[in-house]
Amino acid sequence: MSKDQKLILLNIIFATSLVIANVLAGKLVAFSETFVVPAAVVVYAVSFLITDVIHEEYGKQQAKQTIIFGFVAQIFASIMIYFGQLLPVAPFAQESQAAYETLLGQNARFVLASGAAYLTSQFVDVYIFSAVKKMTSNRFKWMRNNLSTASSQFVDTTIFITIAFAGSVPNLWMMILSQYVIKLLIAAIDTPIFYWLTRQNKYEQSTEVEAKQPA
Repeated sequence: MSKDQKLILLNIIFATSLVIANVLAGKLVAFSETFVVPAAVVVYAVSFLITDVIHEEYGKQQAKQTIIFGFVAQIFASIMIYFGQLLPVAPFAQESQAAYETLLGQNARFVLASGAAYLTSQFVDVYIFSAVKKMTSNRFKWMRNNLSTASSQFVDTTIFITIAFAGSVPNLWMMILSQYVIKLLIAAIDTPIFYWLTRQNKYEQSTEVEAKQPA
């Protein structure tokens, strides 16, 4: 797979994870009476891994562009879902309309929460990743991967949960803490994946050497 093909695939996975996360955001999963998180927590965490991989492999500006593309994908998906909801339902399929609205009919509050949390946290991730990369002189990939993700996930969790669920859940801060703990665990688990996805194969190394040699 060429580097351009890899970038296209990463962007597709990134946009897909965002759209799926928005669909799953309305379902709350309870691991205990106090440990409650949105079902989207796992798939959404993938987007931060992809942002870090793109930043590492293709640079800060490309990571920012991916974030903008992802936001456009979210808006487009929301418009298409809403348009589908407005279409007249067949008389014999009224139950399907109710199921559609329950699963996909996000209210304005969820859309606002998702958009605000997404844009803020993703750009925080890019900024911290870049700062740590410069500070460590391009060493310690695990450090920039984990620090940027841990910081941005806290921002994302706090903004999203506060806007989406304030006044509708009994313990808002416990919900924020529960989701953040899971995101930290995912961040730790995805570090080997980050190393694997940003490894440099022999073909790329030889190509870089050839490119640096004088003609």
